[in-house]
Order: sequence, then structure tokens, then C-alpha cells
Amino acid sequence: MTETTVAAALRRGAAVLAAAGIAQPAREARLLLAHALGAVPADLLDGGRMIETVDFDSLLARRAAREPFAHITGRRGFWTLDLAVSPATLIPRADTEALIEALLEAAASPRRILDFGTGTGALLLAALSEFPTATGVGVDRSEAALAIATANARAAGLAPRAMFVAADWGAPLAGEFEAILANPPYIRSSDIKALMPEVAAHEPRLALDGGADGLTAYRRILPEISRLLTADGVAVLEIGADQVEQVGNLALALGFSEPVLRQDLGGNARAVTLRRGAR
Repeated sequence: MTETTVAAALRRGAAVLAAAGIAQPAREARLLLAHALGAVPADLLDGGRMIETVDFDSLLARRAAREPFAHITGRRGFWTLDLAVSPATLIPRADTEALIEALLEAAASPRRILDFGTGTGALLLAALSEFPTATGVGVDRSEAALAIATANARAAGLAPRAMFVAADWGAPLAGEFEAILANPPYIRSSDIKALMPEVAAHEPRLALDGGADGLTAYRRILPEISRLLTADGVAVLEIGADQVEQVGNLALALGFSEPVLRQDLGGNARAVTLRRGAR
């Protein structure tokens, strides 16, 4: 048994994480200690309280090795949802919430929503939470990811309106959707090794690797979107910050109208909204 005070554990944890290059070491040390104790950060205000730190030390070592915080806790917040995550899925980012904002601006009341590369189900479930009469389909190649998405739908009370399909993009799908969402892999293959260790070493390459130019997935899904989107429907796609023109040109070549760009909270290009062009 290893005992120390809350204050001493937090000081040591922050020092370990700072030495490992963690951007907010004090904050993460507090969150990790709370998680290890099954508490909330507010429970750690009594710095003199004696605690046992074996579990904290284990979590601290994992985070110092740059394992993602969300993998350690198994949870990540997205939009209004608390989602389960695992190494089988891309960890939802706050920046991706720009797609939900764009959808809410562009779509009145979609009846059917499609999410390509659903992962944790974050985008689909966030959209369904905002459109209470809609149903949706989440598609992913990873059976492990779909298991996580299914569990998240159940936990959010959205399972009756969400269906998940194992498929290579839209190949088995028929019918039409009023709204289509996608956060496809768009990192250039050669750039992945330069990403943060949390991403490059721990997140699924399938969800990151966009091929030599980062556009492989867009070339696959844009024709599927053209096939599956209703005449007055809207599609919202996440893009890399330098891919606005390239993705826009691919969409225009398929008859979509000029894409509408949305930035994330950091001011970076994050999402494009597509509609069918005049026919």
C-alpha cells in the first residue's frame, strides 16, 4: 500500500506529466487522481487527506507514456453526450462539433440521417439528439467500433432510432437520406508519424490515413453521397485545414453546388456543407 496526501499526489503527478510533455499537467493529474479514486475533482479540495495511490500511479504511468487520456478513462464528452471510447475508435474531438453546428444551420428537420465512418457514433447520436423525430444509420468497417457505437446509442437512449451497419462506405445502402455526415480519414499517409504520440501510436490508422494526398476517402464517399442524398438534402463533411479547395473541386465535379465552409472554435477550416447543384 502506498499512502500520501492528496496535495503530495497532485504535485508528484503534475511533475511526472510535465516531464512527459503533457500540455496541462496539473489539470490532468487532478482528473487522473479523481478517476483513480472514483471521485470528482471537487472531492480533492482537502489537500491533507490521506489516500492510497497504487491505482493513481498506474494511470499516471500510462498517461506519461502518452496513452490518450480518453483511453485511460474510457470516456469522452461530445456535444451533449458522454461517450464510451476504445482504441478501436477515433476519439471524438470538440472541433468536430462544428459539423453538428453546420447541420443544425443547414437542415430543417431531416427524417433519415446517415453517418459515414461512425466510429463511436458521436456524430450520428449528436444529430439524433437534436432531431427527435429522425432515424439514422451509422456505417463503419470496424466491427469493434460498431460495438462501441451500439453501446453508446443504448446509453444515450437513442438505440430505437439508430442502426449500425458494417460496410465499406455506402456499398450496401439503398434509399435516400435528408442529411449525411462524415468525418473520413484525411491525414496524408506520410504525415501520420509526425502527429502527436497520442494519435500516431494509439488511434486506429484506419480512421486517420487518407492516402498519399489525404483525399482517398473523399473520392470514395462523394459519389456515394451523390447517390444517397435527397434532392433537397444536405451533407456535412469534416476536412483537413488545407483541403477546402481540393474537396470542393471533387464535389463540384459531381454536380454539387459551391461548398459552404465552417470553421472550428480555433478558426481553422473544419467542415464543408454540400447541397445538390441546379439540375
